[in-house]
Amino acid sequence: MRLKNLCAAVLLSFASSVCVAGDTVVPTTTLATLTTNNTSAANSFSAQGNGNAGAGNISKVNVHSLLYTGANTKVYAHLMLWFGGSNHMNVGYSSTDPAQIHNQVTDMISRGIDGVIIDWYGPNNSIDQATQLVMAEAETHPGFTFAIMVDQGAIQWDSCSGCAPQQALISQLQYVEQTYFPSPAYMTSQGRPVISSFGIDDSYTIDWNAVNAALSTQPIYLFQNNGGFTHVMSGGAFSWVMPTTSDYGMSYLTSFYDTGIPLTTQQTVGASYKGFNDTLASWGSNRIMGQQCGQTWLQTFSEINGLYNSGQQLSSLQLVTWNDYEEGSEIESGIGNCLSLTASVSGNSLQWVVNGDESTVDHYVAYISLDGQNLMPLGDVNPGTGSVNLCGYSFPNGTYISYVQAVGKPSIANQISGAVQFALSCTATSPTNPGSPSNPGSPGSPNLSLGTNPSSVTMSSGGSGNLNVTVAALSGSFNSPISLACSGLPANLSCSFAPVAVTPGAGSTTSVLTIASVPAVASYGSKESRGFLASCLLSFGLLGIAVIGKIERRRLLCIIGTCVVAAMVMSTVACGGNAASPVNASSSTPKSYVVTVSGSATSVQLSTTVTVTVN
Repeated sequence: MRLKNLCAAVLLSFASSVCVAGDTVVPTTTLATLTTNNTSAANSFSAQGNGNAGAGNISKVNVHSLLYTGANTKVYAHLMLWFGGSNHMNVGYSSTDPAQIHNQVTDMISRGIDGVIIDWYGPNNSIDQATQLVMAEAETHPGFTFAIMVDQGAIQWDSCSGCAPQQALISQLQYVEQTYFPSPAYMTSQGRPVISSFGIDDSYTIDWNAVNAALSTQPIYLFQNNGGFTHVMSGGAFSWVMPTTSDYGMSYLTSFYDTGIPLTTQQTVGASYKGFNDTLASWGSNRIMGQQCGQTWLQTFSEINGLYNSGQQLSSLQLVTWNDYEEGSEIESGIGNCLSLTASVSGNSLQWVVNGDESTVDHYVAYISLDGQNLMPLGDVNPGTGSVNLCGYSFPNGTYISYVQAVGKPSIANQISGAVQFALSCTATSPTNPGSPSNPGSPGSPNLSLGTNPSSVTMSSGGSGNLNVTVAALSGSFNSPISLACSGLPANLSCSFAPVAVTPGAGSTTSVLTIASVPAVASYGSKESRGFLASCLLSFGLLGIAVIGKIERRRLLCIIGTCVVAAMVMSTVACGGNAASPVNASSSTPKSYVVTVSGSATSVQLSTTVTVTVN
């Protein structure tokens, strides 16, 4: 019985290598979703001459991904709540609109931001009204916090008639203590509320000990710049954008971090910014720090990463600013990266070319569509790769439309190519699955795809190349391991997977395929190898007869038949039916081979092909 089962298993394995046309496109997004405004900036907001980008489609990649590995740094956005009145620029929304506050907080959360620091101008005004809206909204999002930064303008325009600056500040902090400190969403450190000030000591003489003594709750005070660390009552310091510097503020930031690093009992609040330009501000003085097509933003993170690590953490980071449109430092509408990309299809390979600095790109996403509007993603592609093998998916031959999106690094604008229409013609498509969107099969049946990225690899003789092999659940969930293997390899190539089995679940998972060039005398298809294979089979037959001579003849024939089938599988290319090309070890002419990459599990057979060129 076991011999019969062995025969059946081998024959089933051979039969399952035949590829069947796959499933149809299952859209999960739209072109409009990928191109319209996905920020809390007003839809009507247009690009400005000071460098602010118009409302558009930006990256929602988590901002923490720009920080060093293992960072537990909290990231806060500096928020202005003065828009909607006649004394500030019209940006298309009012800061006292609860819907706008909701949009801003949820947009921040979608970018991985942990909270806001509010530029506050005292009680009983529209900014204070908006601050209370922020408090109420933050309380509906556990883990999202807010804090008050008292601006020197709060003292300058305080309604406390006849009050000295210090008394005005005491009155304001008592108001903050009563109104905001009790909120469960108010930012704390070591169990104490955090409060900072902006420009107060530059304009007024304040006895901070007396100010603190007037409060029932003892907050942690944060002051500005290097001197903030040694300020009276200081619990730490925060840095800011310095538009008058000639090096985009990098030397200032280095000095600030170097000052804070040894002060382990105090908070060090770093700064990241896209640039600065106050030429549109009514109070502006033509201070300009260029954005460098997104590089200024990235450099501020690089500055942090060069000094901090998982063993030496930066306390927190303030993004300067979320929405100071007038001084050209806002990131609410996104950060431009001066990048575009052009897509095309060559054969069955979707390819794209980038015009601009690819260092601003987090990853690419290729999409396929039947109508150009409803799109299905084909998976993420890392920078440095510019192609996707369309035959690595489960689509039947036909006419399709594709797009490629360059997803920016956090808060940087996303870019998308124009539409590319093409006729797909794959001779070996996959997978064969228990179900599909058009033919669901049993309840919960998955719809899987297997693809490689890139779709070809070139190496020198004796060298190697790597490809990513991705198995994705396009619908449903598949929670069993899928074993990966290569076939159709000539004698001078070997392959290995890391890992050798993957489980996509309800998403996708990737293994790294390494194809290595090894010395070879002849290929599987050569005369010498055929003789070797025949010798092996003959030797096995003679040995088998000697060892298992008492086995029934029918069973013995089954064993021999099994070996013959196995030899056939070894000497052909799965799904394509092509024998491996001959190898001439003495020739220096580049040789190309089509290698089949397959994935198998119970009732599931997946495959695709890659082209391997050896120079």
